[in-house]
Amino acid sequence: MIRRRVSLMLVMSLAFVPAVARAQASSPSGPPQVLTLEQAIQYATDHYPAIRAALEQVNASTAGVDVARSAYLPRLDSLWQSNRGTANNVFGQMLPQSVIPSLTGPVLPAASAESVWGSAAGALFSWEPFDFGLRRSNVVSAEAALTQARAGETLTRLDVQNAVAAAFLNVAAAQRAVVATQADLERRNILLQAVQTLVTNQLRPGADQSRTEAERAASQTRVIQAQQSLAIAQATLNRVLGSTRGGVTIMADALLSGLPAGDITPAVSSAHPLALARQASVDQARAQEDVLAHTDLPRVLVQSSIFARGSGANPVGVYDGGRDGLGLQRANWVAGVEVLFPNVFDFSSLRARKAVAAATSRASSALYDDAVLTVTSQQQSAAAILKASRDIAANTPIQLTAAQQNERQARARYDAGLAAIVEVADAQSLLAQAEVQDQLARVDVWRALLAAAVAHGDLGPFLTILRQP
Repeated sequence: MIRRRVSLMLVMSLAFVPAVARAQASSPSGPPQVLTLEQAIQYATDHYPAIRAALEQVNASTAGVDVARSAYLPRLDSLWQSNRGTANNVFGQMLPQSVIPSLTGPVLPAASAESVWGSAAGALFSWEPFDFGLRRSNVVSAEAALTQARAGETLTRLDVQNAVAAAFLNVAAAQRAVVATQADLERRNILLQAVQTLVTNQLRPGADQSRTEAERAASQTRVIQAQQSLAIAQATLNRVLGSTRGGVTIMADALLSGLPAGDITPAVSSAHPLALARQASVDQARAQEDVLAHTDLPRVLVQSSIFARGSGANPVGVYDGGRDGLGLQRANWVAGVEVLFPNVFDFSSLRARKAVAAATSRASSALYDDAVLTVTSQQQSAAAILKASRDIAANTPIQLTAAQQNERQARARYDAGLAAIVEVADAQSLLAQAEVQDQLARVDVWRALLAAAVAHGDLGPFLTILRQP
């Protein structure tokens, strides 16, 4: 019994190992553990599921254009049939139906239950030389769907890149905020030690120590809050990168060592992927209107057919035995032109469908106008934010230098007994604020550049600035 159980477990293990190997091979590997901003953007572009789905949608729309163009090709249908059945026939008409099999030949002298072999083979060639523009309208509609899919893929790619870059910069900003708040906490600790010594020696009142301890506790709270923001930003970056195996370390020191000198070249609003996608929707709706406009026109088909049949029965009611009827005994050919007219009672439904298509076209046009307005507003806002960010980044060093000098002077005045502890606390708070603003100012410039690139629909200029030494 033990050997049997061991053998069963071994068989199950051997069957399970290939499945695990296939699952591991099919799952994408996680991102690198250390990433620059450009590497993070490239990784998300290559691996994010939404981009892969958008690319497959483009592939499907491309195939849809091929399907629409295939309508220009002729048709050649062929068949071979062998059957065995009775050959009793009657005169008379039948309405078109799809239940009773067709039967040809004369009426036999008497009915019989005997069966014979029958066979048939044939080919039908059909070609529509002209269609009054119906097929061309279908092709235009499919091409508009392809354009819309491509614009949607570009827009999805832009959204993913923006999300990853924004998450990366949020982590960088949170790290700088932690550094600034920890520096403030260190100054508060040093001041608290000095004040405790003065209070112990009865050179300062106990209120000074209480105020210093309160300021130090508030600074500790700000450090905790900054660390919390960093953890949340790190989790967000892991999510947009698809990382489940731990935190990703960013490399942002070189990025934030100075202010970027480049700028984003303005682009027309109509070239934005959002506007292109909405314009493709307009084109597709108008193409559908054109399709419906050609639907109620006749269709002209050039057709030719060749066919042959065989039967084991004959007109005098004698049934051949054996394999007679399996061969082809009589052959025919036919060629001609066929004109198909639309259903004359379909005008009411067609009119309603045309009304739906016209309303859809007008709605798509309105959405396109809204997209252009949205993009224009985003570009203007991004330009204003970028200018303000650069001005702030140029001003924060001046603010930081003044705050540092003010803190040193306040501390010296307090040590000399010429100032109260409140003045030192205010000076340290002002310095802490200046340090945080100076640390975040350069991050905000990169954020503004990113927003400007997204507003113009192309992250290429942003990446160019990113690669500059």
